[in-house]
Amino acid sequence: MGLWGEGKSSARDVQIVDDLGHRVTLPHPAHRIIALYGAYNEILAAMGLEERLVGRTKADFLPSSILSKPSIGTHMRPNVEMIFGLKPDLIIQSAGRKEAMVVVRQLQKEGLQVAVFHPTGFKDLFSVIKRLGVLTGQPSTAEELIDSLRSRLTKVEDRLKGISHRPKVFFEVRYPNLLGAGRESIVNEIIHKAGGVNCIEREKKLVRIGMEALIKQDPDVYIIQRGPMNKNPSHPSRRSHFHILEAVKTGRVMFVDEQVYSRPGPRSVKGVEELAAFLHPDGLDH
Repeated sequence: MGLWGEGKSSARDVQIVDDLGHRVTLPHPAHRIIALYGAYNEILAAMGLEERLVGRTKADFLPSSILSKPSIGTHMRPNVEMIFGLKPDLIIQSAGRKEAMVVVRQLQKEGLQVAVFHPTGFKDLFSVIKRLGVLTGQPSTAEELIDSLRSRLTKVEDRLKGISHRPKVFFEVRYPNLLGAGRESIVNEIIHKAGGVNCIEREKKLVRIGMEALIKQDPDVYIIQRGPMNKNPSHPSRRSHFHILEAVKTGRVMFVDEQVYSRPGPRSVKGVEELAAFLHPDGLDH
């Protein structure tokens, strides 16, 4: 028997279909939530629901109020017994890696309800927010958040309507084993909405790229994320061969927060605003 028992759903049940096609059914809106991926903490906080979070992974610190919540391990290897002891009525996971699905199946076997999402763009992100609104019994709050984020994106789009050139952008995910952000990532859409073109054309989230290929692409702008995947990256001007790149020669290098750019959440819009201002400072003056 599951956490709430077996049987048919009733008209009062809360239901959504997650990004794996799995129907998540709760007998009432979720009030005890554990997000195994930090972006979902940020979404719930932006909806004013952070008090419903009852645990966090040890890598998550936002919103700051969750620091007082018990740490349940890592995103990939959480402590299942500890999670069960916190009596969550909803767990949220990201479908980014296969290892995460092992945990999902284990939790579901214990009778816990797990919603798995995999947003790779703003349309997906807004769909996640909408479904979290349903699961928490706050659909109107979710729509207000979506409207607010869409409004900010539209403002950037309006300010960039007159731009004549979209610079080629390379987004460094990791160095020295160089990884770039591909077309199947939120980063790609951030670059596009900020008025740039991702110089990586492959339809993957992460793309390995050698120095020769990077020199051939010769991006106009070089973006470097700082965070868990790219700790303390050096400036490209201090790396072998990078001085050949147009972006380095012209000083068009920008360091950014990994969690703002690579983690789909409300702050992804901040990434668009920030990058647009860097790529097109003149286009945002009016």
